[in-house]
Parts: sequence; structure tokens; C-alpha cells
Amino acid sequence: MERDDYLETAVRDVLTGDDLAVDRRIGHAALLLATAGTAGPADRLITQWQAVTGRPASALAPDAVRARGWAMLFEARGDRPQWTEALPPLDLDAEEHAHNAFLTRQVSDLDGLFEGSPAAGAVGALAPGKPDPVRTALAAADLDGWAALVANRPEPDVAALAATRALAPRLVAGADPLGLGPEWPHQCAGALIAALRERYPTGPESWPELVAAILRLRGQRSSNPATAADIAQAEHRLGVRLPEDYREFLAVTDGLPADVVFPRLLPARALRAEGDVVIISEPATVLLTHAGGDWHAVEVDLALGSSAHPSFRALLEHHLRLLEASA
Repeated sequence: MERDDYLETAVRDVLTGDDLAVDRRIGHAALLLATAGTAGPADRLITQWQAVTGRPASALAPDAVRARGWAMLFEARGDRPQWTEALPPLDLDAEEHAHNAFLTRQVSDLDGLFEGSPAAGAVGALAPGKPDPVRTALAAADLDGWAALVANRPEPDVAALAATRALAPRLVAGADPLGLGPEWPHQCAGALIAALRERYPTGPESWPELVAAILRLRGQRSSNPATAADIAQAEHRLGVRLPEDYREFLAVTDGLPADVVFPRLLPARALRAEGDVVIISEPATVLLTHAGGDWHAVEVDLALGSSAHPSFRALLEHHLRLLEASA
């Protein structure tokens, strides 16, 4: 599996596919990360998927193999995360027996071609059956053999892998059969969470909710709000009326402390202007620009290039999405 190609396709599916395609892609990606021994990114991805879609976790395990895969991983982990409430408990001994039968069942080259057709049974009976080498490797608990067989597949069957009870403890312990490495699962989860947020935009409706959400994720506390007099004095000194959304922000919190990747937002008394640009941060990398009757917020980055946002609120909502993706 080529990691970059997988992630590019996964992000595209989340952004452009229908809801079923989104659920299928998130379900596969979460199992992929979990079978690499990185339960944290997998749980975070599913939790964020639930938050933006409102759909139950059962949508990620719509068939017996995927439901079984999660159950076997939970047993090996020794716990069930909170997002699993919609998944019914399974009889793992019975599921193990069913999975062994699934892995050793002979298949034909015509399997799936006539699915749903009345002729499917007759055609399947005529076609010669043979063992599936990938499933045979799992039945033998041959993790290295399985990895070699699926190495060039764009979307390996990680559900069947996870559902193999004899291998689940090794997967949870970090065997990482596909060689994803320690960093890529976090990158994958972050990119897919960002795509989910773009596909299903949600966010705090009020300014107090938005500011509180940002500070909660940063582990910081809010400043006191600016008074109407503070804002009026700043506007008199700057010679410009500030955009309404920024005035509403100041009325909730008079600036924000710095974050690892975001500068300190200045209180009203420290704002300064240069022509049609109002500098609202220290260092001076966040600006409000006024052109053509509209205000825009700009993040200046001399190394990576500047980013323009249609409003100050849009800038802070973008910052919130980044915080959520890295939480």
C-alpha cells in the first residue's frame, strides 16, 4: 500500500463521495490505523466523524467481518472506547469460529461478479473453487505472509486482518504489518478530520462559544472583554471603524494569548494601523485589510506564504479546525 496515494484517495472520497462512501472510507481508515497499533488516532478519527455527521458507530461496521474486527481489537486492547456504544457486544468464541470458516472458504474467480442476480448461485456452483492465499495466510496467523501478499493493494482488507483473533494482540501491541510507521497514522487522522470538517462544516454559533472552544483546546483562559469605551477609543485612535465581527470578538475577549502556531492577538488598546491595514497581533502576522468596502483577515507567513480569509471570524474558525484536527 502506497501511503501517500491512499491518503490522497481517502481525502478525495471524504470531500466528494456520498455519505455511504464517506462512512466506508472512514471505517476503513480507522481500522487501518488500529491494526497498526495506533488506537489513539483511530479513536480520534471516529470521534470527530461522529461529531460532524451525527451517525452511529454501527455505520462503520455494517457487516459481520468489520464488526468482528473491532470486537477482536477491543478484546486485545482490554477496553472499549466511548464511541463504541452503538456497537452491540459479540460472542467472541462464536465469532472466532465464524471467521475461521470465512478465511478457509474456497472462492472462485467469479465471486461477486453476479452478486444480486438469480444466476449467482448457479454460476458460483459451476466455477471451480480454490483457497484464497490472503485469507489462508490469516488463517495460519502468518502476519508477514499476509503483509507480503497485500503490499501492492491500494486498500488492503484490514477488517479480515483485525477479525483474526490470534493476530489481534500482536496488532494492538504495534506489529504494524503494513509498515505505516509511528507518525503517518497521526498525519492520516489529521488530514481526514480536516476533510470531514470541510465536508460537514459545523462550529460554535456564538462568539462566546467559539472563543471558549479555542481556549479549551489550547488549555488556556480567556482575557476580560473589552468595554464599549475601549473599542471606541481604539477606533478613534486608528481612524477607522473596525469590522463588526472583530468588534464582537473584542466584546467577548480583549485579545487572545499566543498558541504554538498562532500569535498573540492584541487587546484593543494595543492595535495599530498602517494605511488600510490594522495590525491585530504580536508579532505582526495577523492583519485586517480594508479594500473595496470589505474587510479581510490575512495571516502572514514569509516562509510558506500568506493566507487570506474572508473575515476575522473565518480566520478563527480555521484556527479552531486545526486545533480540533491536532487534539
